[in-house]
Amino acid sequence: MHIVPSVNNTFMTKKILLAVFCLLTLTVTAQEQKFGYFNLSEIFNSMPETAVAFAKLDTLTKGYETELSKMQQEYQKKGSEFVASRDSLPESIRTRRMTEIQDLENRLQEFYQFSQKDLQTQRTQLITPINEKLVKAVKSVGQENGFTYIFDISANSGLMYWSTEKCVDATNLIRSKLNLK
Repeated sequence: MHIVPSVNNTFMTKKILLAVFCLLTLTVTAQEQKFGYFNLSEIFNSMPETAVAFAKLDTLTKGYETELSKMQQEYQKKGSEFVASRDSLPESIRTRRMTEIQDLENRLQEFYQFSQKDLQTQRTQLITPINEKLVKAVKSVGQENGFTYIFDISANSGLMYWSTEKCVDATNLIRSKLNLK
């Protein structure tokens, strides 16, 4: 009795052979790859540009906090004065003062929103070039030293295990590229 292989069996055989070929290719390729790791957070925080950027942001934050505090004091003062004298005021003056207090509250809220938006904009403008410089250094170290991957171990990147015997600590290479001690 002669059995002819069905189309499904032939297709399945090809899929299995393809899977085995892919696994063998990945195994050989993985053996040729060079992996590295570094602590991005530690390097970022040791860059002089980072300290300068954070000092500028801190100065700007304190300036906004001072101005907000002054506005809040003015708002509280006017509110207290109004509460103390509202019963003795004519209706037209009471209405005008209530409007003034509401305007102060609106200005206070608008200024707070503006300050938060401006702080975020300034942070982005100051930090982005530092991040770009660091990324450029990591890429350069990767290319110069033949790394396939360089992992950041400072963030919870999902790496649960890595063998330091099979990975290279690229931190000092990156620090050197950035002229950091």
